[in-house]
Formats: sequence, C-alpha cells, structure tokens
Amino acid sequence: MSGSRRVTLKPGDTIGILGGGQLGRMLALAAARLGLRCQVFSPDPDSPAFDVVQNATCAEYADVEALELFVADVDVVTYEFENIPAATAMVLAARRPVLPDYRILETVQDRLVEKNFVSGLGIGTATYVDVASAQALREAIKIIGLPAVIKTIRFGYDGKGQAIIREGDDPGQVWDDLGTRSAIVEAFVPFEREISVIAARGADGGVECFDVTENEHRDHILKYSRVPAVIPDTLAAQARDIAKKIATALDYVGVLTVEMFVVPSADGLTLLVNEIAPRVHNSGHWTLDGASVSQFEQHIRAVAGWPLGKPVRHGSAVMTNLIGDDILDYEKWLTVPGASVHIYGKGPPRAGRKMGHVTEVKQSK
Repeated sequence: MSGSRRVTLKPGDTIGILGGGQLGRMLALAAARLGLRCQVFSPDPDSPAFDVVQNATCAEYADVEALELFVADVDVVTYEFENIPAATAMVLAARRPVLPDYRILETVQDRLVEKNFVSGLGIGTATYVDVASAQALREAIKIIGLPAVIKTIRFGYDGKGQAIIREGDDPGQVWDDLGTRSAIVEAFVPFEREISVIAARGADGGVECFDVTENEHRDHILKYSRVPAVIPDTLAAQARDIAKKIATALDYVGVLTVEMFVVPSADGLTLLVNEIAPRVHNSGHWTLDGASVSQFEQHIRAVAGWPLGKPVRHGSAVMTNLIGDDILDYEKWLTVPGASVHIYGKGPPRAGRKMGHVTEVKQSK
C-alpha cells in the first residue's frame, strides 16, 4: 500500500461502510467499542446496520451525488460484502482511501478471474473450464466428467447461481435454467470436510490468522461452524499459509476469508481452495465470543491503520446460524448456559434468510 494512501485514524474519526446488512452492523459495533464512528451507505431502507449508527445514507450505489455527500463525511471507506459495484468503489476511491482496495473487487467478483488468480499462485483448486453456451457446457463436461458443478461467473453466494450436473441431466436445460451468458464448470470435489480461514492483514503487511474453522452447510447455507477444525496440525498450518499467501498477493488490507475443501488423496489429505471472500465472514462469527479479538475488530483495526490483535481462542466453539423460522426459538437459546445470542434486527423471517446466530464456547482444559 503506497505511503500516500496510508490511513491512520484516531478515536472519533469516521469509517464509511458500504452495505447495511448484519456484517455492516457488527463492524459498526466493533468500531464503536474502539471509539470510532461509522456511517453506513445502503440502498435498503430496512438495513439492520442503520439501527446502530448515528448517520446513514439510503441511496442506490449508482447515485453519484449521494456517494459524494457520503464520502465527504468519512475518513476511510470499507465494504461489508463483495457484490458492491466496483464502479461505486472507484468513484469513492478518488476522494478517500477504500480498503480493501477497490481493484480487489475486480478479481473476486468474477469467478473465472478468481480461479485463474489462485491457480497462478500455485494453489490447488478444482479443475475448471469457462463456458459461454450450452454447446460449450457439453464440451466442458467431456473434459471435466460428471458429476460437475456449474456456477455463474458473477453474483453467487449461499448456493445461488450454481447447480450440480449429474448423469442423465440435459446440459441444455441446465444452461437455460441457470439463466446466464457466462459460467465456469468445476469438477465435483469428493471432499472430506469444508474449512475456512479468517485472515487479517494490516497495511504494514503483517498477517494474523484465526484458528481453522470447520463448516457444515444445509441447503447450501452455512448452518454450523466449529473450531478448531478436526484436521491434523500440519494441514491447519498449510491452510493458514494459503490464506496468508493470497492476502499478500492481493496487497490486502482488512479481513479476508478463504474457503477450502479437505480432500483425501493417495498421499494423504490435501487442500483445494473453493472461494475467496474479501470481507468478514459468517464462518468467523464465533470470534465475537470465542476469541480475544473478533474478526470485526480486526477488520476495523486494519482499515484504521491500527495494530492487529493476536487472536487467542478461549476454547472450542460452535456457531449455529438461526435461519428463517429458527429465530422464533430465540427464547430457548437465551436459557442455554454459556450460549451467546446475536439477533440481527431484520424484519419477518423468511426461508433461507440469516436472522441471527448463537455461539457456544467450551473452555479448554
């Protein structure tokens, strides 16, 4: 990060957050704990992050006038999710530092560019082929084999924009159902478990990683995160090294999440990178209650130009997502000894919507 763009905030300064979901809400709460103010920009008038900040801007990301007024009131800008338009971040970067750098969005918003980036670092991924038509999909299947996974190039999360292709499926119909002009096809990975590494990188290049987390999904949405992951120490060290390598190659400032598959092979267990998330992440929510510093505080420290904390885990932890109607049982969780309940302040529950989470920490012996 060039010296002219280095940021060093002081208590009382303001961080602008693009996006008003639960991640923005928890970032703002972490900033407040450190004496920093936040202003949230979101097009959704019901954004839960609006509830915890004094100043907010409700406008479309393409509203240049609103962006100009927003950026004039903040000292640095960050974002809570990766589907912020890169053009929006570029407009803001002309006035204030945007961290992580807005050009990183151009890498992670495009699955093909992201895969090429990771592969170019010599890091393993599933075999993949880019496709732009039903015929190209048929040819890709000949190379990849079945089952395979097809994913839209852009705007996919929580299982959206992807499908599994199995023997007997009609590739033409799969292509039509996906409703896209560009996609990648990946070989199906017979993984043993899914893990993630939450890494924070400061402007000085220092990187701190949280313990490797093991993740369990239901209907393509994260349901449970458990830490520490049940993997050998040597493999956990490799996972952290992969995250550090990616963060360093991106010249990243902030919290970065790398999702990986643990795959059995003839030589033992190996790791394949699935996706990069340039932000705080659902699988790191356990850090709010289970570590000496949370992923949210680490991100705030990094974009403020402050020293990163050294994460110390308090014990083994399980984070349970409250999805849809799960939130209606919040009173039950309030009676569980040792459970920490986080409710995001969203509207009525609906299927697949993350409404809150619960973390249970067991002290290490």
